[in-house]
Parts: sequence; C-alpha cells; structure tokens
Amino acid sequence: MSTLVDFIIGQKIYKHGDSPKRSKYWLSLSVLFNLALLGFFKYYNFFIDSYIDLLASIGYDVKSPWILSVLLPVGISFYTFQTMSYSFDVYYKKINPTKDLISFATFVAFFPQLVAGPIERASNLLSQITNERKFNYERAVSGVKLILWGFFKKLVIADSIAPIVDDIFNNYTEHTASSLILGVCLFSFQVYGDFSGYSDIAIGTAKLFGIELISNFKFPNFSRNVAEYWQRWHVSLSTWFRHYLYIPMGGSKVSKLKSVRNICIIFLVSGFWHGANWTFIFWGGLHALFYIPVFLMGRNRIYADNVIGQNTILPSIKELLMVFWTFILITFSRIFFRSPSLTDSFNYIERIYSNFSYSAYTHPMGYRMTDFYILLALFTIYEYLIRKDERNPFKFKSKGVRFLIYSAMILGMLLFYDDNVNRSFIYFQF
Repeated sequence: MSTLVDFIIGQKIYKHGDSPKRSKYWLSLSVLFNLALLGFFKYYNFFIDSYIDLLASIGYDVKSPWILSVLLPVGISFYTFQTMSYSFDVYYKKINPTKDLISFATFVAFFPQLVAGPIERASNLLSQITNERKFNYERAVSGVKLILWGFFKKLVIADSIAPIVDDIFNNYTEHTASSLILGVCLFSFQVYGDFSGYSDIAIGTAKLFGIELISNFKFPNFSRNVAEYWQRWHVSLSTWFRHYLYIPMGGSKVSKLKSVRNICIIFLVSGFWHGANWTFIFWGGLHALFYIPVFLMGRNRIYADNVIGQNTILPSIKELLMVFWTFILITFSRIFFRSPSLTDSFNYIERIYSNFSYSAYTHPMGYRMTDFYILLALFTIYEYLIRKDERNPFKFKSKGVRFLIYSAMILGMLLFYDDNVNRSFIYFQF
C-alpha cells in the first residue's frame, strides 16, 4: 500500500506542479498516509498505554480493550521514510516521478537495505535501478570486501559481547558500579558493530548488483564533538531529517532561539523514530542538550571535512581528550537507549553512584574477559588506521598484509562464534 500510494501521489504532485496548493495537498496526503501506517503498527499501543498510565496516576484504574496484538512489520521505519523522501523530492522538483511501477517498487523494497537502511533517496537509488547496469569485477570485489568487514563487525564484535551486555543490563541490581560502566561501554561497541556491520553488508551486497548505496557510518567513535558524531553515525537518517524537517523549519538561518527549537524538535523526533518508548524520547532529548552548546559556539561544522589525525600518523593529545569526552557523553546516553524503561535507566545510573566500587566482572559463559578487551583494543586501532575511507576497509597495498587480515577475520569469526547468542540485528526492531 505504501508503494502504490506514493507511486500515484508522485505523479499527482508532478501533474499539479504549477499549482502550489494542489501539489502541497498531495504531498500532505503522502506524509499523512505513511505516518498513519507507522503510527498504527508502531505507536498505537504506546499511546494507549501512556494514556492508561496517565489515568492511573490520577487514581483511575482502566483496563483498555483497545490494545492491538499485531506484529511490527520489519523495516517499517526505514521504508516509510524512503517512500516519503520520493514524494518530497518530486514536490521540490529535484526529480521527476517515474512511470515504471516495477522500478519504483524495487526502489522501495531493494532487499539489501530494506529492513535497516541506509535510508536511500530516489535521486540516488531509483536512478540507478532504471539505468542499465553491467557487471563490474572491481566493484564486485569491493562489495565482497565490505561484506566480509560487515560480517566481522557483526559476528566477532557485536555478537561476542552481546551476552555480557545482556547479563549486565538484565541483572544491573546485582552488579557493582565498575561492571555497570563496563556494560554500557561494551554496549556502545555492540550497537556500533551490529548496525554499521549491517550497513556494510547491505552496501557490499548492493555493489554486486551494480548499485552504489550511500555510506551510513564514517567511524563515529573517533568524533571530536557530538555534532561530528551525528555527521558520522546513521548518516542516512541524519541527512533525511536535515533535508526534510530541519531545513524546511528554517534550519540555522533563523534566529538562535528558533534554531535551538529546531534542533530540539529534530532530536526528539529522531528518538521517537527509534521506538515507541519514553526511553528513546529521553535519549533524543539528551542528544539535543549535548548538541546545542556545540551549535551555539559555532563548532557544529568545523570537523565536517576532516578526520582525527588528518595529516599526522597519531592524533594530538587534545584530539584524544575530545574523542574520549564525546565517547563518554554518547555512551552515557545509551543507558536510556538500552534500558527497557525510564525507571530502569535512572535506577541503573543511581546504582553506579550509590554502589561505586570495583569488582572484576566474570563472563556469564565462563570465558576470559581479557580476550574481549584485547579484541576491542585491536579493533579500535584497526579502525583508526582505515579512518579516512569507510568504503575501503582493506586498503593496504601489500597482498601479503591483506591476506593476513582476511585470514585473521575469518579465524576470528570461527573462534568467537557461539550458537547460544541471539544473532538478530538490533535495528531490526525499528
């Protein structure tokens, strides 16, 4: 339905392009329809539950018969935004609507990135689908390398530390502060390896079909402030909000007060996009608070065109401190991202302060924790070495070096593989 409606509406917008009111009417219809789909499947029960909780807080005991037992369609947050971007681009005359329903349906449901992005724009993906493509050996090899890199990040980095994160967050009342800090730090690595790993697999798979998807992650763990982090983390979502929400509201070309308002709206909506839970909204609000000081100081774009250690082998002490501080802020916010409720989030933080002590953490499956610390240290060093090109994780000229890296990654997948680990991608729930 989403595909058919936006396919038809795109043509209606174009047909009435000389009439701003009528074209805006059709655009509004596209937005309302897609948000209605998203709201029904993803947010309906959230609003009903929140309403019941509100009534309960003032003394009414309500048992709602209106709760729905429906499955959340996989990837709905991604493809609804993708189809809406098509309607927006036609409305703003950035593209002409296609009359080929099969090509448009392929753009919406292109399987490598359907369920967890990157969120593509029609101007990039649809044009490639409609054009003739021929097999290109170099592109295919580049794609296979990205797939290998993505599988490594997912299977070796994310999945190997998932049991530790689950154990700490599920039993946070039983752990000391040192273990709780360890748990949220490891979750930062887990969610990065999980989501960026999926994106690399998707981009690499698309290359095998002659399709170039946009980069979704650009080594965000080396960001020097929160603004740079959002220029490197989930890039396709950040650019979607910037193009279709932030700029239409005036962006940063309005007064400082209105710009701050726009920033707050963007981050709150971004949090709500992630899930029907107050934890995600609070998480988005935290990022707005982290971002606003950087914006007011005019430092939100200073790192847009360079990376840490741009012209040097090693980063400066100042850069390292900035990266460390940014990592602390981002990691702290992830307590809310990972916890099942706001109550659990605040209890998790409270326990860190109230039970501030150290005790060596024991892996729930009995493995040596030292192995995981070494793994993450080597992973961080390797990412630093390739930090200038997210599309080429094996850029080393020596064939012997590349062979050793390929072998080490495949060996790592074999050594760290565990049948007891849930291997679903974290962002499949969004």
